[in-house]
Amino acid sequence: MPRLSLQTRFQLAILMVLGIVVLAMLLMWQRQQDSHHQVIDVTRQAMHGLLSEQVRVDGEAQVRQLSDSLANPLYYFDLDAIGTLARAALRDSDVDYILVYDSEGRILHDGSGDIAAYGQPMDDAMAAEVIAATGPHARMVGQVLDVSRPIQIGEERLGGVRVGYSMADMMRAEAVAVEGFRGEIDELGQRSLTWLLLLCAAIGVVALVAAVLVQRLLVRPIKALGDAARQIETGDFTSAVPGTRRNDELGDLVRTFGRMRASLARHDREIRRVAYSDALTGLSNRLAFREALDQRLRALHGVGRQLALVFADLDDFKRVNDTLGHEAGDEVLLQAATRIKRAVQGIEGADSMVARFGGDEFVILLQADDAAPHADVRAMATRLAETLVQDLGEPLLLHGRQVFLGASVGIALFPEDAGNSSLLVKNGDIAMYQAKVAGKHCYRFYSRTMDQAVERRMRLEHDLRGAWQRGELSLAYQPIYRMRDRVLVGAEALLRWNHPDDGAIAPSVFIEVAEQSGLIESIGPQVLRTACAEAAGWGTPTGAGEPPFVSVNVSPRQLRSGDLVGQVANALQETGFPSERLHLELTETAVIADEANAAALLMALRQLGVRVWLDDFGTGYSSLSHLRRVQVDGLKIDRSFVSDLLRDPDDLALTSAIIAMAHSMGITVVAEGVEREGQFDLLRERDCDLAQGYWLGQPVSAKEFTQLLD
Repeated sequence: MPRLSLQTRFQLAILMVLGIVVLAMLLMWQRQQDSHHQVIDVTRQAMHGLLSEQVRVDGEAQVRQLSDSLANPLYYFDLDAIGTLARAALRDSDVDYILVYDSEGRILHDGSGDIAAYGQPMDDAMAAEVIAATGPHARMVGQVLDVSRPIQIGEERLGGVRVGYSMADMMRAEAVAVEGFRGEIDELGQRSLTWLLLLCAAIGVVALVAAVLVQRLLVRPIKALGDAARQIETGDFTSAVPGTRRNDELGDLVRTFGRMRASLARHDREIRRVAYSDALTGLSNRLAFREALDQRLRALHGVGRQLALVFADLDDFKRVNDTLGHEAGDEVLLQAATRIKRAVQGIEGADSMVARFGGDEFVILLQADDAAPHADVRAMATRLAETLVQDLGEPLLLHGRQVFLGASVGIALFPEDAGNSSLLVKNGDIAMYQAKVAGKHCYRFYSRTMDQAVERRMRLEHDLRGAWQRGELSLAYQPIYRMRDRVLVGAEALLRWNHPDDGAIAPSVFIEVAEQSGLIESIGPQVLRTACAEAAGWGTPTGAGEPPFVSVNVSPRQLRSGDLVGQVANALQETGFPSERLHLELTETAVIADEANAAALLMALRQLGVRVWLDDFGTGYSSLSHLRRVQVDGLKIDRSFVSDLLRDPDDLALTSAIIAMAHSMGITVVAEGVEREGQFDLLRERDCDLAQGYWLGQPVSAKEFTQLLD
């Protein structure tokens, strides 16, 4: 073997070192490239997962809000309201389609004007799955994210809503971002390679140092970015992004990634704020309330502590929206929310939460705080309910005008009344409804007997729908006599319901159901047309001089609907009934509650030739002074005054005063509930004009009334 010189050895050593350095650099470069690919893959997966999850979360939140908004319209089959909500959602640029369908999977609305697919069944299995599901359901179909959710009220499932969100924009943005990221990584790789090649020309130590520096300054930050991206993918926005002072592309990448994380964190907080708070009052919304209720019940389960759910619903709130506008309604809700929060803050020793459940419904969770965990929650709820009834009964000031509403409050207790959140909410709602039934402006605790009342009311409401078309509803006519000569001059049309199973239902029962459910708005015009049609054939009784008139009761909801004048005009035109023979009876409280609008409405009715009577006079909060501003043709003295005429001097004096003052204003007076001859004689002595009651004649069918005229 030839002897090698030191130079050669040195050169060989140098070459060996360089070779080792080159090999090491090549190996490092290969590893770096692999890391780059991993980072790109991880970043792509993280961005895709993050953006997809964000779209899904946003979609589920929007669909959840949409399904809650569609519950009442779908329950009442209000296609106009459903269409308005569907079209509003469809205006979102990311929404590809929307379908609203009933519990049988039939399409009710798709946001279009003509609803070409109306009534068509949805032949995919997803519709049934969604209706049966307890929450939202999301799946990818091509480049569309299909998000569905059932629509329900309580435990009753009414149908579902499906919204398709286009993922095309997201995927394009993702591709652009990943491609830009890849370009930056590739550029960094090229620069690193040039740098490494230069280092290869140096000594092995320099090459080794360079390799260490490359590992430290390049690979480690990228790996840290990849770790941060994976944490963000899981929804953790608190992870720290590695800081840097570098001004190169990697520094830009690190800073851009940090800004992206901060932006996503802010967006996530905003989504949570919007999703969990009421936009009008700032209170917690239904979603936040349900989550808080579930958490509290889990914490209280098995520890022997109570929780009260207090349901507060404003009385006659719809009247504010109908008469004063929705802006005034919003102001009422804000003032009511302030009073509710103040009332809750006044309950000592309570751990509470206030939420707006929807519309004019507010709900309060009430439990003892940790200082006295076993305090009497029922007593706290009682004090709160009394305060709410009192405070919300105080007049609200709207633009210098006082508005009286009040509130009905229902209370359900855990664990006595329910062991889970759904049942607790249901029972609180039932108790609130019973407060409404009891006359409003009061509170009720839930009891198990209330379930039967609610079930009967729901059954009656169901059976009342279509009862007119089935021939179950009819009119009876109670004669009205002129008192000076006891001549038959008119009749009051009274609605009767002959139920196929339960027989005759008392008007006081089913009229209230019709009022509360809104069915009276469809039944009322039918009653009006029928009364006019049947009375059109009446002849002239002996001594009357003209055919008898017919008086028809008008409900407060008909009065507030704004279409009463048109309904009356149509009924008169269709039946040919003379307008001067039609008398409309309006309740005292309905007229005086909105005096300005009522005055204009009554004037329009009188211009048609129709006469207007004020029914049940003396039982409300009005006085005869109101009649100077709200002109009527007649008033009917409530039967409660007439029944005690013979034994109560005060009632006799009051009745006499009403007759005298009404006559001074040119108003006809009718006495209701004349059941004895003595009552009739007293009223005639005091110049009462007309009378009706069982002593004079009971309500009879149209055929029987015609026979009375002979």
